[in-house]
Parts: sequence; C-alpha cells; structure tokens
Amino acid sequence: MSGNPSLVLQKVNEITFEDLAVPKIEAPTDVIVEVKKTGICGSDIHYYAEGKIGSFELKKPMVLGHESSGVVHQVGDGVKHLKVGDRVAIEPGVPSRYSDAYKSGKYEIDPDMCFAATPSSDPNVPNPPGTLCKYFKSPEDFLYKLPDNVSLELGAMVEPLSVGVHGIRLANLSFGENVIVFGAGPVGLLTASAAKLFGAFNIMVVDVFDEKLQLAKEIGAANYTFNSKTGDVKDLIEAFDGIRPDIVLECTGAPPCIKMAVQAVRDGGRVVQIGNASGDVSFPIVEFSNRELTLHGSFRYGFGDYPTSIKILEKNYGSGKDKIQIDFEKLITNVFPWRDAIKAYDTVREGKGTVKCIIDGPE
Repeated sequence: MSGNPSLVLQKVNEITFEDLAVPKIEAPTDVIVEVKKTGICGSDIHYYAEGKIGSFELKKPMVLGHESSGVVHQVGDGVKHLKVGDRVAIEPGVPSRYSDAYKSGKYEIDPDMCFAATPSSDPNVPNPPGTLCKYFKSPEDFLYKLPDNVSLELGAMVEPLSVGVHGIRLANLSFGENVIVFGAGPVGLLTASAAKLFGAFNIMVVDVFDEKLQLAKEIGAANYTFNSKTGDVKDLIEAFDGIRPDIVLECTGAPPCIKMAVQAVRDGGRVVQIGNASGDVSFPIVEFSNRELTLHGSFRYGFGDYPTSIKILEKNYGSGKDKIQIDFEKLITNVFPWRDAIKAYDTVREGKGTVKCIIDGPE
C-alpha cells in the first residue's frame, strides 16, 4: 500500500477508490497537505456525467476535487510562512512562473495553468492531480493559513467564494450600489453574499427554484428574490421595487438569463459573466451598444481573491455567531465520510436538496 487513498474518475459514470503514491517534497518551497475537507463543484459533476466542460475533455483517469482545506503535513526547507499543523485553504491552480499572464498579474488566464482535477490538453501530459486524496502537494504561496474562527469546512468553500469575489472586483462594485445575481446555486449564493459584504445596498437573487431563493434570504445574502419562471424582465424590475441594478452578476450561463441580465441592468451599467455557458449564445448586441453597457468575462479567480475571501469569512465570524451577517455554514447541506465519497457525487448529480456537499478527507 502506497498510503495515499484517492478518488479517481476513470471515465464517464465510473468513479473508483485508488491507493496512489504519496507525493514527495522536491522543491524547497513544496508543502504536503493532509486534506481534511473537500467540496464538490459543478465542474466535477460535468466531468462525471459528460466527460467534459467547455473545451476541457476527460481522456484519461483523473483524481477529482479542487475545493479543499487541510492541515500542513510536511514542509520543504525553504518554506517560511507555514509550519506542520497549520490549517490551510488550498488554491488549486498553479500557473507557469514564466508566462506573460503570470507576470502581468492575470495568472488565471495562463494557458499553461496546472489546475487540480482539470484534464490536460496535451495527451502526453498526465492530468493534474485533484485534491480528493489524503496527501496533496502544493507550492507554499498557493496555500493560505486559516484564521482560528474559520473552520476547515468553511476553508473548503474559499475556492467557490473566490469565484464570486473575482467577478465583483472585475465589476468594481462601490459601496451602496444595487446588484442582481442570476443563479442560486453555490457560486451564485456565495457571489451574492460577497456582494453584500463588499457594500452592495440592495441585492436580488434570481432563480427558478423557490427553495433556493428562500435560502438566499435565510442566509442573509439577498433582500429581494425573483423566480424567473413567473415573468419577464419588466416583472423582475417591478419585484425589485423599480430598481435597475448598477451591476448584474450572471452565474448560470443559461442563454435566457444572459439576455435578461443585459435587459435588466441600468443604462451604462456593468454585467459580469461568471457562469459557464455550454456554447455560443444569442446576445442582444444592439441594446448592449445603444445603452453603453460594459460586459466583463470572468474566469475562476485571480491574484488576491483567495486572501480577500478568507478575510471575508474571518470578519463575518469575528464577532460571534449571534452577530454574523451571512450564515455561510447553512450552505453546507451535506457532509459525507470518505467511504461514501462516490455516494456524495451521485447525490449531487441527482440534485435533490443539496447546495454545497462536503467530503471528509481519508483518515
């Protein structure tokens, strides 16, 4: 036995438990993390059910997982800011240190990014290992120490929270602006939560499931909701007390929502496309141009988004649970032990009553 239990997607519809080699310290700044908590992302489910997402296609087995936290197990001789026993959130994508994207501060668009549990485009290069394993190796500067008041479960939510933070920073949200978020899945709810903590005044969350919209209010992320099955953009604006938002954060990738986002935002407003569409979509370009709107593409997250997300969690829980603004913990609807990790994926794939599912790391 090599001592590194791992959850491997072999091919579409087939996940297995495997015992793989324990990673070794090779560079002075390498860190080995014992993974404790991992969230299941929608992209994981796409690979499981369809074998691809966008241009990324599964062609060989791949260790799953990229939303993780854990405890430092071993450090290289050059590690300065972490020690054995520290609790950390794992940023799962490491860019090329020599790319123009990295040097310009936009490493998220580095074409050579090595991102955990994302298939390699080169058939001769192994898939980057995911974090659903006992031991995961990372450079020191892509690990972030968790404050004492941020649990390992919340540490596993830093990755999707960073996606929302990145979109908000692209929109340059100012205090007191009004925001609409399309989508009440994990990313949408976390994006709305972050928008509130960034200072948005009114926030509406839009979805087609009433129970998800209710959750948006229960956790404190939204003061308005709208079920888009019940009406068009005029009805949406009326439900928002006549407010046309300064910013729309589109987290679904669904063509009707993309169109409605453009129609709903105020003249001169900003739309950030966070959700991945399944392909090209019809876009209201005339209205977009005539109303001088701004559209931002948003891909994962970039420099500074991880530490910002951790500070959001730290401040949110800094005054005791009776004073928290956002109940992030309520988003964790399912926690599975390691032995039931495959069941966890099937549960999320079925989509019944789950928001964010966490898998405990192997002991």
